[in-house]
Amino acid sequence: MSLTSVFDAPVSAAYHLVTGLAGALSPFTGELATVAAIVVFTAAVRLLLLPLAVSAARGERTRARLLPQVRALQKKHAKNPQKLQQATADLYAKEGATPLAGCLPMFAQWPFFYVMYRLFVSASIAGHQNALLAHTLLAAPLGQNWLSVLGGGILSPASLVFLGLFALLALVAWWSSRRVTVEGPMGNVARLLPFGTVVMAAFVPLAAGVYLVVSTAWTAVERAVLHRRIVAAAAT
Repeated sequence: MSLTSVFDAPVSAAYHLVTGLAGALSPFTGELATVAAIVVFTAAVRLLLLPLAVSAARGERTRARLLPQVRALQKKHAKNPQKLQQATADLYAKEGATPLAGCLPMFAQWPFFYVMYRLFVSASIAGHQNALLAHTLLAAPLGQNWLSVLGGGILSPASLVFLGLFALLALVAWWSSRRVTVEGPMGNVARLLPFGTVVMAAFVPLAAGVYLVVSTAWTAVERAVLHRRIVAAAAT
């Protein structure tokens, strides 16, 4: 069984959900109904994953609390990397923390992003023509990527929509990178990583780019709120 066939049922369900949402929202949003439906879909996904985000934020607080002990272990076992790795793992296990916990929300939403991607690159869904491909955001088709509209010129109306999307993603990435507290090489990687969404948005359909904007903005706000609340709770 291929990856594509595994996602056939979720893509079909998403098609009915997005079209249904667009129909319900059209009296209020007009021609932007499908875009509004994508925004609502993305927000619903992030609400569904909120428990993972809370767990990740708590894990971040635990790792920050353990940092002095980790640095002490690094100093103690500087000449024995294998023993350092085991001692660090034992410390995390004792405290119920894992370095990968903070990545869970990101990994968990990738299937939903892939469903949105498939939804706007498939000519047919469940054997029927994909009507969503006819919808647009202003002058740009939701089923096309930036490279496919460049034939009309970089300053064409469709291209300008994508450039506006890239600007929004870059702004969110810049704001997120400024909140990274990790130092050293890993910190540099963590600061650059958010800007990868700008590159990705050039190669995926515009609908998937809208998903990225909403999801990354949600992540930035979510981390700020959860970090503040959990730190406040720890201080009491």
